[in-house]
Amino acid sequence: MAERSTAAVDVADNSGDKPLSAKADEATTDGTAEAQESTGAGPQEAVDEPADADATVSSPDLHSGHKLAGRYRLEECVTRLDGFSSWRAVDEKLRRAVGVHLLPADHPRARSVLAAARSSALLGDPRFVQVLDAVEENDLVYVVHEWLPDATELTALLGAGPMEAHDAYQLVSQISQAMAAAHREGLAHLRLTPGAVLRSSSGQYRIRGLAVNAALRGITSEGPQRADTEAIGALLYAALTQRWPYESDAYGLTGLPKGVGLIPPDQVRAGVHRGLSEIAMRALANDGATASRQEQPCTTPDELAKAVAAMPRIRPPEPTFTAPPEYQRTTYQQGTYGRPAGPGAAPTQSVHVVPPAPLQSRTGKALKWAVSALLIAALGLGSWQLAETLLDHDSKSGDPGTTQSNPENGDAPPIEKSKPVRIVSAKDFDPLGDGSEKPQDIDHVYDGDASTYWHTDGYYSADFGKLKEGVGVVLDLGKVQRVRKVDVTFLGGTTSAELRTSSDATAPTMPNSFTKVAEGSGTNVSLKPGESVQARYLLVWLTKLPPSEGTFRGKISDIKVTG
Repeated sequence: MAERSTAAVDVADNSGDKPLSAKADEATTDGTAEAQESTGAGPQEAVDEPADADATVSSPDLHSGHKLAGRYRLEECVTRLDGFSSWRAVDEKLRRAVGVHLLPADHPRARSVLAAARSSALLGDPRFVQVLDAVEENDLVYVVHEWLPDATELTALLGAGPMEAHDAYQLVSQISQAMAAAHREGLAHLRLTPGAVLRSSSGQYRIRGLAVNAALRGITSEGPQRADTEAIGALLYAALTQRWPYESDAYGLTGLPKGVGLIPPDQVRAGVHRGLSEIAMRALANDGATASRQEQPCTTPDELAKAVAAMPRIRPPEPTFTAPPEYQRTTYQQGTYGRPAGPGAAPTQSVHVVPPAPLQSRTGKALKWAVSALLIAALGLGSWQLAETLLDHDSKSGDPGTTQSNPENGDAPPIEKSKPVRIVSAKDFDPLGDGSEKPQDIDHVYDGDASTYWHTDGYYSADFGKLKEGVGVVLDLGKVQRVRKVDVTFLGGTTSAELRTSSDATAPTMPNSFTKVAEGSGTNVSLKPGESVQARYLLVWLTKLPPSEGTFRGKISDIKVTG
C-alpha cells in the first residue's frame, strides 16, 4: 500500500477541538483514537452540535479495494470518526488519485454534507481544493475531492519554525482573498485550521474542505464571516510566533501562557514584523478584546484582505550567496613552493627567481631597433590596407546596381532575420480524455515567468497509463505567420513532445487534424520544422511524461515562438 501523504488528504483531524461524540469510532490510520480531549483551541469549538446528536451512527463498514460507482477504488482509510470516514482512493476512469468522504445515507448530516459539497463544487475557484463529485448511492453518501500529493500542509510548515515576514504576508494575503471570494458566494469554511491549508511547490496556498468539513461535523455559526476571519488571524499568529493564540495547545503548537490573555505576536517573539502583528490582532479582536494599537478590528475576510493590501508590500529576503574560495596564488607569485607552512612545521627556504639582465651590449641595442622598425612597418602596412578596404567599399556602395541582390543576375535572395512571434492565447488540449487538462494554469506557458508552469494530470505510466496518445497545449498566434522554431522549457525531467501546426481559420479539435512538423525530447526542447512553415495554430503535443512524486506528469514552464 502506498505511503499516505499528509499534504494530500482532506483529513478529519480533530486535534485542538472538543470531540463531537463520546461514542465516535476509534479506528484511524494509525489505529489510535482520533478525538482528543482538549479545550480552548479556538472559537470554532463552541459551535459544534451536542455530542449525542448522532452518537448511534457508525461509519460504513467498507474495506480497501471496494469500488464506488464502478469507478472510485478505495485504497486507504485516512480517518474513521463520528459516523463518517475519509479515504484515499483511485479514479480508475481518469487514472488519478482522489480523496473520498463516506457516510451512511441515513446519517443526520448526510443531506447537509451533500448540499455543502455541491455548493462548493459550483464555486470553481482554483484557490480551493475542488469537489469533483457528490453522490447518494446504495445507502451511501460520498464526496470526491482533489488529491494534492505535491503540496505541503501548513501544520508541517509551522512545525519547522516561525515563517519569514514575506511568507507570512503571502499566507494571510492569499487566504483572506480566497475566503472573501467564497463569502461573496455565500460559502463559509468554519473549520479553517492549519490542517485545512496547503502550500503548493510554486508557493500558492490552497484551502480544502470549504463548507464540507464543517458539514461533516455539524459545525454552524451565527456569524460565519467573523468566525472565518478570526481563524485566519489565528493562522497568521501561529505563522509569526509558532504559538497557538489560545491557552491550550493545538495542532502541534504550544498555547499562550495561562492568565496573560491575548498578547500581540511582537511581544511573544522578537523580530516579528510589526505591521503583520497588528493585522493578526485586528483579525483576532473579539469578545471584549481590543485591536492592537487602537486600529479598528477586521470582522470579515474582505475587510481583512483590504487591510493587508493597504500595508506596504513586504519584499522577499535577499538571496544569500556563498563567498568564492580564497584566490590561490601560484608558486612563482608567492616566491616559495606551496602555501606557508603551519605552526610546528619545518621552515622552508624561499627560492627567489631572478629575472635575466636586460640587453646592454651593442648587439642588444641593434636588436631593439630592428624590432621597433618591424613593428612600425607592420603598423603602417595594416593602416594602408584598412584605408584601401574602406575606399573600395565606398566606391562600391555608390553604385546602386550592386547594393541589392538581383535574382535575374544570379544573386542569392537576401536572408530574412528571425524574430520572436507573439502568442495571443493558449488553451489546454485533451480531446482523447475528459476534454480538460488543468485549464486554470494554462496562461503560465507564455507569461515569461520561469517560476510558474502548467502541468498535466498525474498518470500511472509515462504513456498516460495507456489511456490516450497524449495531451497538449494549443497556441493561437492571432493570424497566419511564419514559424521557424518553437522552444519549450519542461520541468521535472525528460519529456517527449511533437510540434503540430494548422493554418485554418479555427483551431482543429483533434490532434490528427494538425500537421506534424517536428519532434524532440529533453527538458529544453527546440522544435524546428525542416523548413519554415506558415501557421496560425501551434499544438505542442506531449507524448511521453517524466516521473513526478509517485505518478507521471508533464510540466511546461515556458514556450517561445520564433518566426
